[in-house]
Amino acid sequence: MRELHFSFFKFQKGSITPALLIITGAFLTVIYGLLILLALQVDYSNRQLASEQALNIAEAGVNYYRWHLAHDPNDFQDGTGQPGPYIHQYTDPEGGVVGTYSLEIIPPQSGSSIVTIRSTGSTQRYPNVRRTIEAQYGIPSLTRFSFLQNSSAWYGTNITVNGDVHSNGGIRMDGINTARVTSARETYICGSETGCSTPTQRPGVWGSGGDRNLWEFPVPLVDFNSISFDFAAMRDSAQQNGLYLNNSGLGYRLIFNSNGTVNVRRVTSTSWYNGYDPNDNPVCQRRYQVITGQNNIGTYNVRDLPIIFAENYLWVEGTINGRTTVVAARFPLSTNFIDIWIPNNLVYASYDGSNALGLIAQDSIYFGRDIPENFQVDAALLAQGGRIMRHGYYSSCGSAGSHNIKDSLTINGSVMSYEKSYWNYLMGGNLVSGFITRTINYDGNLLFGPPPYFPTSGEYQFLNWKEI
Repeated sequence: MRELHFSFFKFQKGSITPALLIITGAFLTVIYGLLILLALQVDYSNRQLASEQALNIAEAGVNYYRWHLAHDPNDFQDGTGQPGPYIHQYTDPEGGVVGTYSLEIIPPQSGSSIVTIRSTGSTQRYPNVRRTIEAQYGIPSLTRFSFLQNSSAWYGTNITVNGDVHSNGGIRMDGINTARVTSARETYICGSETGCSTPTQRPGVWGSGGDRNLWEFPVPLVDFNSISFDFAAMRDSAQQNGLYLNNSGLGYRLIFNSNGTVNVRRVTSTSWYNGYDPNDNPVCQRRYQVITGQNNIGTYNVRDLPIIFAENYLWVEGTINGRTTVVAARFPLSTNFIDIWIPNNLVYASYDGSNALGLIAQDSIYFGRDIPENFQVDAALLAQGGRIMRHGYYSSCGSAGSHNIKDSLTINGSVMSYEKSYWNYLMGGNLVSGFITRTINYDGNLLFGPPPYFPTSGEYQFLNWKEI
């Protein structure tokens, strides 16, 4: 019996030991697995947090360079004068390094004010966890206005302005406006320039037309003297990268062609029509606008001419296929007053934003007498010292007949002038010269993508943001 009892206990001891080992091993395996899982979960959470922090750091990089551009709008190399990327540390309020951001700055392309900021952020602890964002900022062009004038202006009946209108003087709006109409004046003295026979005090914006909910006055003026026209720099750019036309002959004729070329001719002789301008004395004078002699200079590809600069008078017409700015100015600037004539339609080959024309005259831009019945101009027009106008052509001024009144004027772009721009003339309340209907359309493609070398105004504005 004792032997059997002893054998029984030996049997029990030998069978429990492997089971305990198995159970203990399984338990340890589970615990170890749970610890690994917990560690992975903690690491995942930390990486998720690092990813969010990296995004915040990347945004800080964009904000930094936005600040940098506010202080130096033309520096796209982070003040180094060297190509990027540009690495910056990102610190906490106590000065501890949290991470870094790497910046790639893509400067504006020709004819654009849009700068692209690409910022990649990462944390100090997880440098391989990166987030990259791309933001774009642009300086708005003066083409944000359909009409921009330094003097008081009168928008008569049968005119429709689809775009912002601003004057540093008063505005009489008898036409239709579909966007803001703003004046820098709370009140002004209305005279003959805005249809008052006797001087009368009027509100900054008044009249019988328009959407009055869009009228606003007074607003800050647009300082024409602060608008930068570096004609010398434009001339230098034309000599180096465009087309420069010297002071030769009576001027130059530019004929743009739909195939993307421009034909340039030297004007050797002109003829005139009498035209009325109330700002002249005498008001009816010879306007030398008809080309009677010309010599061919050459035909050029518009894509090779971001700027055309002439130190002489210009006649510009045709179909624009490309992007360019045409400037007429003569040195010394203080003693010369050079104009641009538009004798025929001036239109874009397409309206997808790929075509843009800027016309900048040192003095005025004139529409010719013998323009088409339905006259169209696609361009940003800027008369730095004068006006954009068509003279009065009627019998009492020695220019009679069917040339007086045209059916329509359509401008797709902007009209900007230092003095009052106009093209219609009334006698006894009746139209005697000008256009029956006028439509001025804002071109949104030019806001941040103006013609090359066209002036911008203001500070960089946010356009879009995306993670890449």
